[in-house]
Amino acid sequence: MLSTMAEMMEAMVLTKLALIETRPLRLVSIEKPTIKERTGLFLEIEACGVCRSNLHLIEGDWKKHGVPSSLPVIPGHEVVGIVRKIGDGVKKVKIGDRVGIQPLFSSCLHCEYCISRRENLCESAKITGESVHGGYAEYISALEEFVTPIPDSFDSSRAAPLFCPGITAYKAVKTSEPTAGKTVGIFGIGGVGHLAIQIAKIYGARVVATSRTRKHIDLSKKVGADNVIPYQENEEQFLKNLKDEEGLLDSAVVFAPSDKVINAAIRSVKRGGVIVLGVRGNVGNFPTFEEKIVKGSNIGTRKDMVDLIKMASEYGLQVIIETHRLAEANEVLYRLKNSEVEARAVLIP
Repeated sequence: MLSTMAEMMEAMVLTKLALIETRPLRLVSIEKPTIKERTGLFLEIEACGVCRSNLHLIEGDWKKHGVPSSLPVIPGHEVVGIVRKIGDGVKKVKIGDRVGIQPLFSSCLHCEYCISRRENLCESAKITGESVHGGYAEYISALEEFVTPIPDSFDSSRAAPLFCPGITAYKAVKTSEPTAGKTVGIFGIGGVGHLAIQIAKIYGARVVATSRTRKHIDLSKKVGADNVIPYQENEEQFLKNLKDEEGLLDSAVVFAPSDKVINAAIRSVKRGGVIVLGVRGNVGNFPTFEEKIVKGSNIGTRKDMVDLIKMASEYGLQVIIETHRLAEANEVLYRLKNSEVEARAVLIP
């Protein structure tokens, strides 16, 4: 009896945690994923965004947090693809549909968080490209319950970043309670920050962007920030510049992975204001008696994802990208590490 030859695909696979300078991702030929659940989908990937979280995973920065959960792993968690096969329990998604996968690959759907539509907090959640194989590949599996349809107004390369920096920015900005008449500070401009600026503007807020590099200061202005205050290591000078030009902020959203920036953001906000952290970090010397509120923000729910796609389509959200071949993932991540990527890099298989 003849055995069936396994179908193969190309993928950038991580087998050992290491500095990106050592080119730890390897382009290899591996078996294509298969549909294992009744609501499973098999996607041909058209684009996958490159996130700084991928860099933290690859270099071992998050090993203490159990990320990745196992090796080898295919990174990548902002994925757009065409549905090529479906499980026998799929009801809404059709073969040929174009959908996106965000970092929230799946959740249990029955815990207190999932029942209350906060499935992004599910303790049994699986994360795309961390606990399951991700999008640095030609094909990927997914679940109908956790993919989001993409309108024709977005091509795949620009749609892909909506599924991580987009949803991260949307949830964090919404958590900062932006409204007309309020001033929101966005700390850290890049793949996430350039979208956060636009989203806060859609809510009607005045937006003050903060970055240390000329490239990202210029990017902030390009996407509509009302003002840009260059970040300085001298915190007192930075705060003086902010107060002289704007006064204190009503809220701040932090995407820069720096405890010093988090502290500066907290000090930049008025008493009783809100600071939202969209990155891992530590809060020190908290001004308790100023009644400020620090909130964490973790990607977004499925409803948040649908709402963001609708907003992006209706308001023409500008997603600034550069595209690269799948095999160039190591080089792209090295450039990201050195702040050489203007906004978002996207890999095209």
